[in-house]
Amino acid sequence: MTDFTAPTDDILFSLRHVAGAQRAADWDDALASDILGHFAQFAEGVLAPLNAIGDAQGARLVEGRVIMPDGFRDAYAQLAEGGWQGLRAPERFGGMEQSALVAAGVSEVFSGANHAMQMVCTLVPGAIETLLHFGTPDQQEAWIPRLASGEVLSTMCLTEAGAGSDLSGIRCKAVRDGEGWRLNGEKIFISGGDQDMSTGILHLVLARSGSVEDGLKGLSLFLCSGDDGVTVTRIEEKLGLHASPTCQLAFQGTHAELVGAEGDGLRAMFTVMNHARLDVALQGVAHAARASQIATAYANDRVQGRRKDGSPARLSDHADVQRMLAEQASLAIGARAMCHVAFVEMACGKRPDLVAFLIPLCKVFGSDAGIKAADLGIQVLGGYGYLNEYQIGQVWRDARITSIYEGANGIHERSIATRGLKGPGADQFADLIRELGGASDRVSADLADWITWRDRMRAEAEAEHEAHAFAQATARLYFRACWAKCASVADMHPEPSRISGLAERVLSS
Repeated sequence: MTDFTAPTDDILFSLRHVAGAQRAADWDDALASDILGHFAQFAEGVLAPLNAIGDAQGARLVEGRVIMPDGFRDAYAQLAEGGWQGLRAPERFGGMEQSALVAAGVSEVFSGANHAMQMVCTLVPGAIETLLHFGTPDQQEAWIPRLASGEVLSTMCLTEAGAGSDLSGIRCKAVRDGEGWRLNGEKIFISGGDQDMSTGILHLVLARSGSVEDGLKGLSLFLCSGDDGVTVTRIEEKLGLHASPTCQLAFQGTHAELVGAEGDGLRAMFTVMNHARLDVALQGVAHAARASQIATAYANDRVQGRRKDGSPARLSDHADVQRMLAEQASLAIGARAMCHVAFVEMACGKRPDLVAFLIPLCKVFGSDAGIKAADLGIQVLGGYGYLNEYQIGQVWRDARITSIYEGANGIHERSIATRGLKGPGADQFADLIRELGGASDRVSADLADWITWRDRMRAEAEAEHEAHAFAQATARLYFRACWAKCASVADMHPEPSRISGLAERVLSS
């Protein structure tokens, strides 16, 4: 087994020199480096050793309550005590009030060390952001300090048996009860729907306050406590993320409070969902980096065949293995840069339409990168990749969900090729590609082809038939542009020749 090592040098290189984090008003370079370093030590020493244990034991439903695997409660207590759950929360509510860029680095390290536990903890920043934007002062005072301290964890309750990608089919009903509301119905696929790590759980529930005929306009967002009329009816047995309890929840006369305006639930919930989608992209990055780490360590150690001079060869001496290792590393570094550029654009706030265009691109490419890199890792390890000993199989199993949840990738691809082309975001995307990769002839040529395709797609009545191919080409263009930027600043990395070599492969392929 290869011990987890946080890729802090690669993360800081990407934030500083590729994405230009210094453009964000709240970026403090020295503090960001210090925070990331401290969390990396915690992740390597506390979170990562529980990853295989969580995979083997899984979460269990015992007498209606979820029991987490051995060591998870203690690790969470340390996580909360360190203030990590309040990393993004405002100081007035007991948080650290750190930037989204610092949080992005921490989130990637968390996912790489223990994705299953990260899944249970990761919805807190989105819940806090939703309450800050749409909650009443009383709701903010009641919940944000408890979320920031780690006393309470949160969930996002959208999906129902007949309403997955199409939320207009939601049937969970909200009815007025005096000044409050009561919820009745079921939700499925709720990550962290119950667990025994935090004292309490805050559920954010999308429910129907209007009629079925109102469609999406009849949906409102509600908050409720997990100990008030919420029952766990089952937890799912899954391919991966065994330690993350995916719950089916029943709401039976559950007391709830409206968040935001009645009928405006989808807009409020998208605050959580947009945060979650970029977080999923970083989960993919984390898996790509972890798969690359495992495969590289194995290939450098494994004796296989002979060199031309007759001396023993390592697996990493062989050209095809070198190809696979390079692809893994380039996927991790390039996808990370794509996410970080989106985060910096979001922090600067000058091109919101561009950010809206980049988020689905990052989600699609980042999730696919994690799956692809893990699959390559299994191939590099050969028979040992198919065994559990080196954990590369777990990386693939845990990564596989990322292209499905928070909007299946096909839905995001359709969004890119249809709604994404209607606004100024697609034109700003072309500007961004020039800013990142203008010095690369390959990127410039690819951009010219993309603009021709974009303009034709805008005129197509049935553009979604080309959605997959167009979105994949758009993401690949963004990936190459980020690598062109990496190449131009390679000397700023602790291993400049590594970055230059990988960039040459990407830009010549």
